[in-house]
Amino acid sequence: MKRKMTLPNKITLVRAALAIIMFLLMIVQTPITLICASLIFAFAASTDWVDGKIARSTNSYTPFGAIVDPFVDKILVGAAFFAFTEIAYLDVPVWAVFFIILRELMVSTLRVLAALNNKVLAAERWGKFKTTFQLIALGVIFFIADIYALMQLTSGTFQWYMCYIYYILKVLVYPITVITAIITCLSAITYLKNNWEMLKESWSLPVNE
Repeated sequence: MKRKMTLPNKITLVRAALAIIMFLLMIVQTPITLICASLIFAFAASTDWVDGKIARSTNSYTPFGAIVDPFVDKILVGAAFFAFTEIAYLDVPVWAVFFIILRELMVSTLRVLAALNNKVLAAERWGKFKTTFQLIALGVIFFIADIYALMQLTSGTFQWYMCYIYYILKVLVYPITVITAIITCLSAITYLKNNWEMLKESWSLPVNE
């Protein structure tokens, strides 16, 4: 019997490719590539909502989508935050990004353990809120980075306005990254609580008494 990849899964794979392209553009650190990266991020983030809506409306859920879709979200978010730590004028705290990535790796490990037990680790409400907040936070940071890029690409009065806006908004970068890290770590508590028995079973062996 022939099998065909579902449209939501195709969109998920496209989002993964876009995340890689976005990261490569960001590390070049030129004004043009950064603006292009922000546009790619905005489009890639929107596809997360699109593939979910299509999957629900067509009832085309698959084990691949249940595992890979949230994993690709982590690639997109992690790549953006990691690249931002290399952009000095944004002042994104490395320690906060470390905890964001650490939490994502932990939940990804839980998903693998669930798969090994023939289970699918469903997205928790806190997890969905966390992802939404991460994307909003990154959108804000991208906007501030784009303002700085426009400041470099323009001159005269427009450049002065861009400079003014940048120095007003720049102070948001550090706290919004820290808040994102806190929310991201707190969201892990629900996953640990709901899957604690599975976790204990995975690291232990039966004891003969």
